[in-house]
Amino acid sequence: MDLNMAGVFFFIVFLSLNTVAGYSNGKVSKSCKSMRPGHGHARSTKASPYKISVDKNHFSPGDQIRVTLSGSAPGEPFKGFLIQARDTSNLSADAVGSFSLLSNADAQLLNCGSTKGSAVSHTSKSKKMEIKVIWNAPKNSPPSVQFLATVVQHYDVFWVKIPGPVVSQNNVSPPVLPTSATDQTTHPSALTKPFTSKGCGRTKSCLRDPVGCDPETDPKCHFLSFAGQEQSVVFELSGPAEGYVSFALSHDKWMGDDDVYLCVRRNEYVDINPAYVTGRTHPEVELQSTLRNMAWRWSDGVIQCTFQRNIQIPGEEHRFNLDTSYYIFLASGKAEHGMIHRHNRQPLISSEKKVISGLPGNLVGSRSPLIIKAHGALMLVAWISTVSIGVIFARFFKPLWPESRLFGEQIWFQVHRVLMTSTVLLTCCAFVLPFAYRGGWSHHAGAHPFLGCTVMALALLQPLMAILRPHPDSLRRYIFNWMHWSAGTIARIIAVAAMFLGVHQQALDLPSPWDTFVLCGFVVWDVAADLVLEIHNYHMIHKAKNVADDEEEIIHSSSEASEGDLFKKIVLAVYICGNLGFLITLLIAINDM
Repeated sequence: MDLNMAGVFFFIVFLSLNTVAGYSNGKVSKSCKSMRPGHGHARSTKASPYKISVDKNHFSPGDQIRVTLSGSAPGEPFKGFLIQARDTSNLSADAVGSFSLLSNADAQLLNCGSTKGSAVSHTSKSKKMEIKVIWNAPKNSPPSVQFLATVVQHYDVFWVKIPGPVVSQNNVSPPVLPTSATDQTTHPSALTKPFTSKGCGRTKSCLRDPVGCDPETDPKCHFLSFAGQEQSVVFELSGPAEGYVSFALSHDKWMGDDDVYLCVRRNEYVDINPAYVTGRTHPEVELQSTLRNMAWRWSDGVIQCTFQRNIQIPGEEHRFNLDTSYYIFLASGKAEHGMIHRHNRQPLISSEKKVISGLPGNLVGSRSPLIIKAHGALMLVAWISTVSIGVIFARFFKPLWPESRLFGEQIWFQVHRVLMTSTVLLTCCAFVLPFAYRGGWSHHAGAHPFLGCTVMALALLQPLMAILRPHPDSLRRYIFNWMHWSAGTIARIIAVAAMFLGVHQQALDLPSPWDTFVLCGFVVWDVAADLVLEIHNYHMIHKAKNVADDEEEIIHSSSEASEGDLFKKIVLAVYICGNLGFLITLLIAINDM
């Protein structure tokens, strides 16, 4: 029995990777003025469990004060923080003085305003119980200074400008503290029923997955609609998701530098926020001031949200004008404490650009770029059909047509050579496509690219060995035969493993588990054909050994050999039909992505 496919399942490892990004490195200079994290959530309304303390209440210019940020009770660790000192008479002004670090492990200096080291922030999202720093009073210090701290317990749980002690210059009375500003975050209302696709193409534009689905009746429907209303646009977004649904407006079909809108679930509540991405980075969430008439619904695993936005928003560089055409991305994924993870499926991308405030229309899109579809299709043609048929032809059909020649060579050899050359050419063409699409190596593809590179190397090794092979009568011919068979067998096993991983890549995520069943069916079909032909060969060889030398038995043996050849041809025809059936099924699935 040919063992080309027998060990394939031992090489198939399904890997997954979710990445979380944000402000964990503490480089939060853009929050110097507001001291508010760019997380897009409202500050916690609960009493802060953290406090700021100092080792002295009076100072002179040039003095140093030890400042401590800690939990007011044991067991209250925090992940992020920002500490500043500000003029008590104007707490909205820039930070005053500078800080020195007692330890570089959990704290770093930031330059807020024109003063170097005028703020302190975290270096990582590791849990911290206490931070101690030194504040250096400047020569032009105001009469009194108040220490303020923003503390992040979780991505969606934080306190902004926690008031700390007021320290005054010697012989200066402590001032009356101003009342702190309240959080201006708008809280959306709740929707009472699902959205509907009624009016799509007539009164509003819709992008849906699957095509033509209705979120009112289909809980698996990913749905985005938008309709112009005078100088604004109303958006409706819904879809099944564990953590968030989102859409983005983009100038191209490549993620980056996009205008993004997020609906993020927090327990039984949904936050609605605008955001933007610079390059292929985590979205940076902004405040809701550009959105109005927000509402949401969370029911049976489906997140819904709606909001209204002006067509043009002067002064907001990250908010695109809606009277221009854009590609539309529709994505969903997991979220933890209000912080989104990388989308678990490739976003649905509209096939064409659309003017957001323009005439209504029904949009179509794809979750797989054309270049990735071509990569998958070429690899499937090469490693399901051409290589499999070529191997079977060389292994079991050498004795057939012994006197026939095709361009000076035996038929089996010419067929084998053409199919194997096609495999190498198809693999080379397919190999370069994902690198051209990604612009380099993909760090989210798991083991798939490593397996693909191995297959590519082995595929190129085969024709090189064939060119350097010794003559059939050479004593060293067996070495070539062994290496040729081994390299080919290993390449096929790894290629099939790569296909199992490839159909689950985000850029080409075929319907699961249906795609796995089809590939398993192909493996079983290939092994079954090898097994049938191997048993048939054994049977024919065993009968030939028992044939006597008289003329009658020779004639009988010749007749049986002819029937054996016919059986092999029938098996070959049936095998090719089945092989093409599996291939065409997968190619249709790729085309429908």
